[in-house]
Amino acid sequence: MSDDVPAGVPLMEARGLVKHFKANALPLGARRRATVKAVDGADLALRRGSTLGLVGESGCGKSTLTRLLMALERPTSGTVLVEGRNLLALPQGELRRRRRDIQLVMQDPYTSLNPRMTALEIVREPLDIHRDLVPGQDRASRARELLEMVGLDPGHAHRHPHQFSGGQRQRLGIARALALRPKILVCDEPVSALDVSVQAQIINLLKELQREFGLSYLFIAHDLAMVRHVADEVAVMYLGRIVEHGDRDTVYSRPAHPYTRALLSAVPDPDPRRRGATGRIVLQGDPPSPTRQPSGCAFHTRCWKSREICATQPPAPTTPMTDGRRQVSCHFPES
Repeated sequence: MSDDVPAGVPLMEARGLVKHFKANALPLGARRRATVKAVDGADLALRRGSTLGLVGESGCGKSTLTRLLMALERPTSGTVLVEGRNLLALPQGELRRRRRDIQLVMQDPYTSLNPRMTALEIVREPLDIHRDLVPGQDRASRARELLEMVGLDPGHAHRHPHQFSGGQRQRLGIARALALRPKILVCDEPVSALDVSVQAQIINLLKELQREFGLSYLFIAHDLAMVRHVADEVAVMYLGRIVEHGDRDTVYSRPAHPYTRALLSAVPDPDPRRRGATGRIVLQGDPPSPTRQPSGCAFHTRCWKSREICATQPPAPTTPMTDGRRQVSCHFPES
C-alpha cells in the first residue's frame, strides 16, 4: 500500500462492522433458526506505529472481529478501511496482495504450526506463495534472517516444531508473520498459552520489532494488566459492541463505562497495601446469549446504573466524552 496517506488517516479503521450468523440448531420451541449477533456495529481505529488493545470476556466477538478486519470473513454490513481504502471492495486478486500488510500471530504455538514442516519451511512458505517479493534463490537465506531476527538459532532451521519449546514456537510464528513485511500484526492472545516468564520475553520481542520496523499491533487479550503494559489505546468489547475506546492511561485511570469499571476492578493488585482500597465490582448473572440480546443497551441486565432508558434505547455507538480522549457507549458514563 502507498505510504502517501493524508495525515490523521488511521492505518486501519472499522466503521459499523456487523456480522450475524444463523445458528445451526433450532432453539427449543422455535420455528426458525436464531441469529447469532457475533459483531453488532463495531467501530475501531488503529494509528500507524501504535498498539490497540482489544479486551472483553470470552464469546464477546473479538475473534470474529479479527477475521472481519483481515477480510477472512465478509461482514453482514460495514466497512474496513486500510490507509483510507475499503479493503472489502477490492477485487480478489488485489485483496490477496493487500493482505500481505496484515498478518496474524496466533494464540497457540502448539497447534498453529505444521508439525511436518521444518522451521525453515514454515517461515519460507509465505515467500513461496507470494513469489514476487523475494527471488527463489534468496528465500532460504531470507528465512534464516527472520529466524535470527526473532531470537532463534538459524542452525536449528531444519528442526520440526516439536523440537522447540513453547516460547521458541511462538517466535517461529512471529517470524512467519514477518516474512511478507507487513504493516499490521494482529496478535490474538499471543502469550496466553505460555509460561509467565516466557510471556515477558515475547512481549519484549514484539516491542523491539515494533520500534525497528514501525509495526502497528492489534493486541487481543483477556489479561488487562498485560494490555496496559503493551497498548497505546484500548477498546473494550461487550456482546459484539465496542463500549469504550480511548487512550490507555485515560481508560485505565478513569474508566467511563460500567463494564470497563467492572473488568478493571477484577484485576489483581500485586501490592498488598493497595488491595481492598477500592471495592471489587461483582457483575450479577451471565452475559446474555448472542442469539437473544436484550433491547436497548446490551449491558443493562447486569449494570447497577441501569435506568428505564437503558432497557429501551441503545446508547449512541460512539459518544464523545468531554475530555476528547475517548468514546463510550453509555447513557450514564462516569465523568
